[in-house]
Amino acid sequence: MSSTAATDLIFGLTRVVGLPALTEQAGAPLGAEDIAQIVTEADRFCTEVLLPNAAAADRHGAIYANGVVTTPPSYPASYAQWVEGGWQSLAAPEAHGGQGLPASLWIAMTELGMAADTSFMLGPLLTAGAIDCLVHYATPDQADRWLPKMVTGEWTGAMCLTEPGAGSDLGVLKTRAEPLGNGKYALRGEKIFITWGEHDCTDNIVYLVLARLPDAPPGSRGISLFVATKLKEDGTRNDLRCGGIERKMGIHASPTCVMLFEGAEAELVGEPHRGLNAMFAMMNNARLGVGTQGVAHGAAALRLAESYAEMRVQGGRPIAQHPDVQRMLMEMRAITLAGRLLALETALCVDRHRLLGDEHAQTRLALLTPILKAWCTDRGVETASTGIQVHGGMGFVEDTGAAQMLRDARIAPIYEGTNGIQAIDLLVRKLAKDGGAEMRVLLDEVRRLPDPRLRTAADRLDTATTLVLDAQGRDAEAAQSVAVTYLEAAGWLLGGWMLARAAAEDGKAYGALAEFYLRRLLPRTAGRIAEIEGALAA
Repeated sequence: MSSTAATDLIFGLTRVVGLPALTEQAGAPLGAEDIAQIVTEADRFCTEVLLPNAAAADRHGAIYANGVVTTPPSYPASYAQWVEGGWQSLAAPEAHGGQGLPASLWIAMTELGMAADTSFMLGPLLTAGAIDCLVHYATPDQADRWLPKMVTGEWTGAMCLTEPGAGSDLGVLKTRAEPLGNGKYALRGEKIFITWGEHDCTDNIVYLVLARLPDAPPGSRGISLFVATKLKEDGTRNDLRCGGIERKMGIHASPTCVMLFEGAEAELVGEPHRGLNAMFAMMNNARLGVGTQGVAHGAAALRLAESYAEMRVQGGRPIAQHPDVQRMLMEMRAITLAGRLLALETALCVDRHRLLGDEHAQTRLALLTPILKAWCTDRGVETASTGIQVHGGMGFVEDTGAAQMLRDARIAPIYEGTNGIQAIDLLVRKLAKDGGAEMRVLLDEVRRLPDPRLRTAADRLDTATTLVLDAQGRDAEAAQSVAVTYLEAAGWLLGGWMLARAAAEDGKAYGALAEFYLRRLLPRTAGRIAEIEGALAA
């Protein structure tokens, strides 16, 4: 029997965002039954292989000793099953051994995996991002040597950007790439916060590393992208090592590594001094995955809260029957489903571009990605916190698992670009680039639904778009001070749009939840817009 999340994902893919019709149009039909079978099997893997060991993995954590990182005892076997099941290859290109299935199916798998065990799923998520980057920027020879084993999952991928003095400001990074005279380079430098940078689940790891060539100009224009592998082609160990792992608030089983490159042999990927362009391909892929991670945290928190509320009796009845607990559970359900459907809508833009060559889909993807990443991860934290509240005092106790959900969720608004950066990206790089044109196209789509509450909210956000763009032209810092508030307003509106679409497809199953959202949660859009108006009027 499929989980509620899997049922919603199947419905969302087949009825709300219309994946079968898209694949039919592309000449590679994937029917509703095919989609249901894939999602159901993904759900089975996550609930039977990952979920049962997740709490123990969190308690055990990743361990570092003498340069060696070991993951929790269940992980190597679970990862072997991941590889055997072919899950890493799901949406990877067929040219490199992948199944070539739609990206929206990978996003469905990402949510199910993250909800089962976030720490485990982070490894495959980063590998998928590395694959996407190399597909676009590696030479044919490089792709032939690296991608087949990454696509199967035999090798994992890691993204090495951050340094002790270079977090979001990559322009000041110091890692050096010294030419070796044979077309290769020696990397020297320290990278921090490297997710799954070292582990015991595969023999080899492919590191995508940002570094500077000797003739690099200063700032972000002088950054190049390199690949170094843990094992060189002759099977010997490369000159890189893990210098330690972080002790963290959450995702304890995911090794977050300090990586030391001590003359590691590497190859240049893409053009010199154009590394950020290539790395952003990986980061945008990861941002879609991290936004989905926020949805997964809400789904996992909801799963625990619903179960506890049904069995916990107070005042002679289960607390699930108490009005305020009902309110909390309905908020958790509505927000999680809104985020789930928004993630699928965003992923379908990837599929529209890949399968149909639709250039407008790229524009829409660029607009939706920062909203998805920021709005869904903030909601994931809030929903996990609400889940603890449903549990009451037992939520504060580790044994119920609710506390782990909040601990794990808290990183998602930070990594892959903080949510403040996502909001500035939305304002400066997306809205300002076209004067808000694509946002207004999206708002017109929202207005096509018959609900007057959505139309009113869309009209108000349209006005707010003009307001923030005018402010950006006069005083960029004043405008950026309300960027997060603007993104929040957009997120709450788009969540209502997605739920209204679900209710239009199946009012019996989703009508009540959509109505709850439109009555109780959509007004938060107006609240955020009032905040923008107040701030910019000051």
